[in-house]
Amino acid sequence: MERTSDVQIVPVGPSDAADLAHVHVKAWRETYRGLLPQAYLDRMSLDAHARRFGARLEQPAAKQVTLAAEARSGLVGYCEGHAWASPFGGEAEIHTLYVLRAAQGGGVGRRLLQDAVRVLKDDGAKGLIIWCLASNLKARGFYERMGGQAAAQRAGRGPGGGRVREVAYGWTSREPLLAA
Repeated sequence: MERTSDVQIVPVGPSDAADLAHVHVKAWRETYRGLLPQAYLDRMSLDAHARRFGARLEQPAAKQVTLAAEARSGLVGYCEGHAWASPFGGEAEIHTLYVLRAAQGGGVGRRLLQDAVRVLKDDGAKGLIIWCLASNLKARGFYERMGGQAAAQRAGRGPGGGRVREVAYGWTSREPLLAA
């Protein structure tokens, strides 16, 4: 297990696309085995994901943040999100937060999430939302320990064609999350 003190949280750029793809694909295969169709997980392409990361990082959207957790062995996690204006003030959404299994349990996910929230706060975000699979009990427990409250649910078509149910965790203020 990587300890949070052995990991640096760093901004990433286009040159990190292949490393981000590696973390993404490996984390999905570790996390979603039994939750998503195995055939889909087996077909995930490092090259395709590296191209997507490269394109997104070449021209990032406004108020977007992408941070990675870097250990001596390389990247072990990453977090992406963005801020936007809403009628109620600035809001933010974390789209992805993945930490390789070998690096879980040592505070890496907490640091990634908190550092991303700090960046989004600088872009004016006050509240935060994160969607996750309802069946991903480990992620749900993590968000609850971080002070998130289940705020909404939705059903839809998931990767690989199956039906999935998602739950949104929300924070109306960033302070409880940053204090977790």
